[in-house]
Amino acid sequence: MKITYRPRGVCSQLMEIEIEDGKIASVQVVGGCSGNLQGISRLLRGMEVDEAIRRMEGIRCGMKPTSCPDQLAAALRQYRAEHA
Repeated sequence: MKITYRPRGVCSQLMEIEIEDGKIASVQVVGGCSGNLQGISRLLRGMEVDEAIRRMEGIRCGMKPTSCPDQLAAALRQYRAEHA
């Protein structure tokens, strides 16, 4: 299943997450800090959705109340709520 999510309060503009059997198969982010987001995307590959949420939820970017990882967690929480 593929999720398309528009993050709020961060530099990235679009997040596409593919989930297979409760695990993250791929993550692509448009905008934001390219190198950091590529690294995060690779680290998330194969990780359980709940574990990814636990690790990224609440991360802030500078003085912002959120971050790209926190927004990825929000997208995954939305997916989990819709498929519970």
